[in-house]
Amino acid sequence: MADHLEASVTLPSDPASVSAARAYVVGTLAEWGLPADTEVSDTIRLIVSELATNAVQHTFGQSPTFTVDVALDRDERLRIGVTDSHPRFPRRLPAAVQQDNGRGLVIIRWLTAECGGRLRIRPTREGGKTISIELPWVIPAQPVPTAVRQEP
Repeated sequence: MADHLEASVTLPSDPASVSAARAYVVGTLAEWGLPADTEVSDTIRLIVSELATNAVQHTFGQSPTFTVDVALDRDERLRIGVTDSHPRFPRRLPAAVQQDNGRGLVIIRWLTAECGGRLRIRPTREGGKTISIELPWVIPAQPVPTAVRQEP
């Protein structure tokens, strides 16, 4: 595989774009060798869902689009970032039992740490922000077919 692979898609800040972002990332990673039916792929799918949902819900119409970037460096580190043009950084909200939202970043941080990765939030030159994760690139071993033993 190449030393560096990257892919990017820009989507409208619309709820329908969340599933498009998930499909794009999972499809890209499958092309790069990560099967879509693995636990790692499921975790990445959930992380991308949360990142894209935040870009749609918390920009309050001030970011008409968001961009999903995926990069793989030397088959070692996977980076996925979601960039929007809203200037406000996410804030951690107090978790209340009856609260229906506000836990997305906590979920992302926890899932990323569970995979041995990290979460970063950076401002963009244009005044928005990028929330990204970096994970070790691990492709699950494919099961080895067992030989069928035939009796003589």
